[in-house]
Amino acid sequence: MDAWKDGRLYRADELMVSAYDHGFLYGLGFFETFRTYNGKVFFFFSHWNRLCRALSDFRIELPYKEQDLIAAVAALTEANHGEDGYFRLNISAGPHDIGLQPSYYKKPTVILYRKALQIATRGTEKSAIWLETVRNTPESGMRHKSHHYANNVQARFELESLASCEGFFLTVDGFVAEGITSNIFWSTNGKLYTPSLQTGILAGTTREWVRNCSLFEVEEGFFTKDELEKADEVFITNAVPEIIPIKQLGKIQFWGNAGPVYKALHDSYKRCIQQEGIE
Repeated sequence: MDAWKDGRLYRADELMVSAYDHGFLYGLGFFETFRTYNGKVFFFFSHWNRLCRALSDFRIELPYKEQDLIAAVAALTEANHGEDGYFRLNISAGPHDIGLQPSYYKKPTVILYRKALQIATRGTEKSAIWLETVRNTPESGMRHKSHHYANNVQARFELESLASCEGFFLTVDGFVAEGITSNIFWSTNGKLYTPSLQTGILAGTTREWVRNCSLFEVEEGFFTKDELEKADEVFITNAVPEIIPIKQLGKIQFWGNAGPVYKALHDSYKRCIQQEGIE
């Protein structure tokens, strides 16, 4: 089975969404992506809280509690022989007439998608490039993980493969922002740096873990590409592939998976998952 909707499991060819859904007509929808470890989601409530903030900002009333969606993850996992998977929890505004009429969206379309988990072995390095596509600005005071994804898609066209390379956005003012599907960190002389949320980037769940894990001091701010290029180590974060070391940015080489900061964070992240009893 490929998806859960309204308490029922579906194959991909069975799933249908209204052509009048405002997620389709106006891009009004939000999503979270995560993976399972032995059938459980690491930091589910971080994803849940971020999603709920987005829904609140755009007056979308979610008809399910977090435990309902945790149960949906379990049902999809069981239907796929207990194998861990890649999940996308997607909330679109729901069907309405054409036009910006509702003041609240009380019947959103809620779908939990699942696909096979295909990720590289931990420690696998990536390269990176500076994107020509400029990072767009958020639709509201903070960036949500929304259906407004054209900026990411346009940037993706600049890469031959996201599997081996990440693209780094700059803001319109020339400051380091984020990756196409990741947050960016770098280390210089043992100190960690990452762009501020005020640059308009997504508040990634793994980014928050790195900030709060207490292993290293993390400075957030507005940084130029030159500052990042002087780093010893660069790595990116995402809830599915976790923490990924960057070996090369253009012609500039970094320490990659041999870097002491990356290795310390990588080991600590693994321990956190194990302490949760899910790996």
